[in-house]
Amino acid sequence: MRLIAENLAGERGGETVFANVEFALEDGEALIVTGPNGSGKSTLLRVVADLLPASEGKVRFEGGGEKWPTPSSACHYIGHLNAMKTALTVNENLDFWQRFAGEPALAIAEALEEVGLGHIGHLPFGYLSTGQKRRAALARLLVSRRPVWLLDEPTAGLDKASEKRLAEMMDQHLDEGGIIVAATHLPLGIEGVKSLDMGTRPHG
Repeated sequence: MRLIAENLAGERGGETVFANVEFALEDGEALIVTGPNGSGKSTLLRVVADLLPASEGKVRFEGGGEKWPTPSSACHYIGHLNAMKTALTVNENLDFWQRFAGEPALAIAEALEEVGLGHIGHLPFGYLSTGQKRRAALARLLVSRRPVWLLDEPTAGLDKASEKRLAEMMDQHLDEGGIIVAATHLPLGIEGVKSLDMGTRPHG
């Protein structure tokens, strides 16, 4: 499988925030996207996820067959917001995302154990601390199989132990032939990654 971006440009509020972005990622490869605030990191991930239209260029996903015919169908997207309902329990939130994404992988209880939250699935999501909320959101990556992980500042709110756990999750995903694109200000603890500095891209 391959995730390919060709001559991508993206806009925010009618203004071009990046242009001429290109990359190609094979099974087992990760791309770390860096750059100052406002350089277009989050916009790039949303364009790749097909949550925003590209103002130029295109994104392709090859080798996904009927199961994952498009980039959006192949992607898990974790943005700045955790996309979990505060009034629902953690288990109920993850059950929704597992049904929505399809291709069940780990059971919800197993996924919560993996992120160190095995004891809180029954609690309303709104009761959790900032770090617990982030870890619960990251459990979405484990309850359904999607080959591409798009992660926007995935370590936000995490302590050192949780950062290490996330690095192990990402390493396993890559070892199993997955692809990762992560926007971050901080090292993610995974080796051999490609890099894209949005701060050096032309804006327009």
